[in-house]
Order: sequence, then C-alpha cells, then structure tokens
Amino acid sequence: MKLVELLRTRQWVPVLGYLIYVGALAAGYYYNLTFVQLGLVDLGTRVIGMSHREVSSIMAVLALVTLLVAVVAGMVMDRRGWSSSLRVKLRLMVAIVGAQLVLTVAAPLLTTAAGLLGWVIACSVVLGTGIPVMFSMMGDLIPVRDRGAVAAAVAGCAFFAAALFPFEWEIEGFSRLLAVGMGVTLPLLALVAFGRFSFVDQLAGQTRTLGVGRFCRGTPVRTASATFWIPVLLMFAVFFIDSLGFLRIIEAPVLMDASWQSTDVGVRVFIAVTHVVGAAMAGILYTAFSRGWIFVWVFGLFAFTHLLYTFYLRGGTDGAPPLALPLFYVLAVSFYTTLNFALWPDLSTPETIGVRTALGVGIAGWLASFLSTALALSSEGAGTPLADHLTYVNALALLLFVGVPTGAYLARVRRLLREGAHDGPGPDPHAAALPAAAQLRRRGPVRADRLRR
Repeated sequence: MKLVELLRTRQWVPVLGYLIYVGALAAGYYYNLTFVQLGLVDLGTRVIGMSHREVSSIMAVLALVTLLVAVVAGMVMDRRGWSSSLRVKLRLMVAIVGAQLVLTVAAPLLTTAAGLLGWVIACSVVLGTGIPVMFSMMGDLIPVRDRGAVAAAVAGCAFFAAALFPFEWEIEGFSRLLAVGMGVTLPLLALVAFGRFSFVDQLAGQTRTLGVGRFCRGTPVRTASATFWIPVLLMFAVFFIDSLGFLRIIEAPVLMDASWQSTDVGVRVFIAVTHVVGAAMAGILYTAFSRGWIFVWVFGLFAFTHLLYTFYLRGGTDGAPPLALPLFYVLAVSFYTTLNFALWPDLSTPETIGVRTALGVGIAGWLASFLSTALALSSEGAGTPLADHLTYVNALALLLFVGVPTGAYLARVRRLLREGAHDGPGPDPHAAALPAAAQLRRRGPVRADRLRR
C-alpha cells in the first residue's frame, strides 16, 4: 500500500488526507444507513401513524428527487471545474452538514404526513448535492492502488458503528446521536474549509496526480459506454436485492431479536466485527481481481443468505435463529458497499468524476435502495408472507449470480470471434509448440550470419 510508504517516510499531510476521507465518508454513510433509511420508516409508521404504503410512496419521492439533484449537482461541478477542486468540495461539505444538522434536529418534531413529505424533499436536495461532493473526494485524496483498502475501511467503520449505536432503531435516538456528532464536527470542518492552511493546499495539489481512476488508465471510459453502464446496472441490482430483503427481515421480531437488535451485546459485537472482516476481504478482492468477480461473490452470498432465511422460516421458528443467517448477510453487504465506494472514482477522471459518482451512487445506491424500500413496504402492507417475499428475492439473486459469469463468458467469446474475423487466417497453430530447431527446419536454410545475429 502507498499508505505504508507514506508512514515510513513520515509524509503526514497525505496521511491526513486518508483520515479526512475515511472519516467524512464513514460518517455520511452511517447517516444515510441509519437515520434516513431506518429512522424515516420509524418516523412515518410509529410516530406519525402512516400506513406502510403511504411511507413507501414518500420513500420513492426521496429516491427520485435525490437522484435528480445528484445528477444536476454532478454536471454543475464538472462544468465549473469544482470536481477537481478539493477546497470547493470542503466548503460545500460545510453547507451540506449544516443543513443536515437542522433537518436532523427537526425530524422528530414532525407530526403530519404533509410535514414529512416537505422534510423529505428538503433532505433529498441536501443528500443529492452531497453525493458527488463526498464520493468524488477519493480522486483528490486516495492513490489508485489503495482505493480498495480505503473503501473497505469506510464500509467497515460505518457498519461497525451502525451495528452498535444506537441500541434502539427509533428516530429519537438517531436524531440525538447524529445531532451531537454533527454539532462537534461542523466547526472543525468549517475551520479547515475556510481557513488558510498550507496542508489543505498540499492536499488539493494531489488531484492531478491521483485523479485518473484505475479503469481509465490508458483508454478513458466514456460515460455513454457499456463499460460504465453495466456496473451501474449491476450495482442497482445489488442495492435493490439488499433493501428488498432486509426491509422485510427487520419487521420480523424473531429474526431481529437474535441478531441486529439483540439484547446480547456479544451478538452485536459479532455482527460489527463481521462487517469489518467482510469489508477487508472485499478490499483485497477488489485490488487483486477484476470487478466482475466481486459481483459474482455478492450475488452468490445474497442468494445463499436468502436461501438460509427461507429454509429457517419454512422449517419452523421454534428455536433461536442461528448466527449464520446474519453472518452471510453481513458479508454480502460489506462486499458490495466496499465496491460502491471504490468503483465510481476508478471509472472517472478529475473532469468527469462529479457526474459519474452522481450517476453511479444516485442510480445504483439511492434509486435502487429506496425504490426497493418502497416495494418492500408495499409487500408488507399487502400481507405477503415473509417467507414468500424472500423466495422472490432469492430467485432474483440466483438469477444474477448465474447471469454475471455467463454474460462475461459470452462477451469474451463474442470478442474472440470478432478478432478472429478481422485478423483472417493466422499462423500455423502448431508452430508455437515446436522446439526452436524444428521451427528453423520448417523455415528452410538460414544464413550463418543471421543465426549469429
């Protein structure tokens, strides 16, 4: 890792860039994972008294508005050159965190469906602006060869905290915890963003060196190309499967009381540590292999996990659910979250990272998560049994698990056939296997001066 070299040579400013990125992204992802996705459901159903179908409609509005704002913000950043300016991003972050602080404090005070809808639209504007700002910071601060490991650190930290704090998944607890965290962080962030510090200038100067992503080295990736959109669609499927299954699982007390909401602190620590281990495994795989293999792992883990849940539910729920159920779910979530942090900057350059992170995270993350959240809530409102719901989810995961390697194989066959058609008849396929002397005999007499050369 480049980080080891920086530590050995005591280059503390680039190391500080790692810490800023991991801290900012882990905190932001924790906010979205807990307060937005879980807290808003609790606010709408328990506090305001809305039906699941009504809450699902509001969550769909959240997804669509967030995506639209993210894409517009990303385009503006790229066109104005803000995507390659770390100082501009830090100042935008101050405004984003300040607005989120106000919205976080106000959320538990809402009492009507109309108030929640207005709150969600305001929150969508803030979140949509934050997506290209925060996710693009990897291009300013993190070297390409360390991005898998750093993405793993972000995912591990966010999920470790989410598994342990707060103990109850209620809007009041989320609001208090996050308001305190943002209240402490905001003045420090404002000082760094608006102060004149040499280390900020030094970090900002790294963008041109670090900004070209792993998959843009050599031939740049076009936004309209299949190289970009196939990962977007696959990540959309990953997030969709996760939320579609998990939002129904958390409504089953027998499953939650033995895992994510267990009163046994040891169980929660086990889940938190498994998140960290899974993220580390994903970081290693991302660095060592092509991104396609991580998709195979993710879909395979989700398919296996939902099979385990389905077998348990159909076989009877007399005993406590085994920890193998959340274990495999946690591994799958850690894998795809790590990929989500590293993939979009690696498909970008400093001039395109704004719109590409907006499209990647906005479509694959927000749109998929909250549309599937809306669908899961509608499924519950319609009275679909949990086991039947998970059967549908598992079928989708199995289809994609088989489809990804099959699609990769067919694409390779097609490419080889196309290359063969363009090249025409090639050399004797047996010639390469012959010893050198035999090949010389095939070619006939060779002048002595050529042999000496």
